[in-house]
Amino acid sequence: MLKRLRERMTPTDVVMWFIGAAILTLVIWGSTATLSEGKFSSHHWFDFIIFGLAQGSIYALIAMGYTMVYGILRMINFAHSEVFMSGPYTAYYVAAAVYSSGFLDRQPIVSLIIIFLVSMATSTFIAILLERIAYRPLRTAPRLVPLITSIGASFFLQYTFRGLYGSGFQAYPVVKILEGEWMLGEFRILKFQAVVIIAAALLMAALYSFIQRTRIGKAIRAVSEDKETSSLMGINIDRMIVTTFVSA
Repeated sequence: MLKRLRERMTPTDVVMWFIGAAILTLVIWGSTATLSEGKFSSHHWFDFIIFGLAQGSIYALIAMGYTMVYGILRMINFAHSEVFMSGPYTAYYVAAAVYSSGFLDRQPIVSLIIIFLVSMATSTFIAILLERIAYRPLRTAPRLVPLITSIGASFFLQYTFRGLYGSGFQAYPVVKILEGEWMLGEFRILKFQAVVIIAAALLMAALYSFIQRTRIGKAIRAVSEDKETSSLMGINIDRMIVTTFVSA
């Protein structure tokens, strides 16, 4: 097994593992030094961990979509974060509308579902449009061409949404059922942080099951490995790529 692992590892893999080990060592060393100085109590450390998990869960979901697109197209999609941004920015105005009408207070669960659906639908539409207009015509072009195109698409989406919604800070209305905190013994966890962590974990598990256990997921993995062979086996390449963009 070790021999097979050595054969599969490239010099780039070795460098990345070394960098990762160095970063991990620095984090452990810094954490140990901070703990020994006693600057923070156990409650502070628990808050730091929960905050890190909540923020990291969001970044992990974005990263999973990013790697899915790269895996099937072998292209760095610099516009991926803008696609993610388009949904929440659009859904903000839906949230403001249901809040001003009082519907958010009367039916918070239904309101949240509507907001989530609008957000996902917007991001999905932008992703499909981006793939169809910007990336599909360049699929057989040299790798530098779609790379530059994705940078241009990133700037285009940034300034489009800046023109539509402005560049100022926008805060979502407060949902009463997500206010407050839960106590875990002597430690507290904010409700919205717990919801973010649990939702992210469920979405990751669902995406993993979709890719590993469904026919579409297996087709996506096949296209990622070899597009020509997958096409000969009857797999619709364009459909699988669009499905990947939608899932991501």
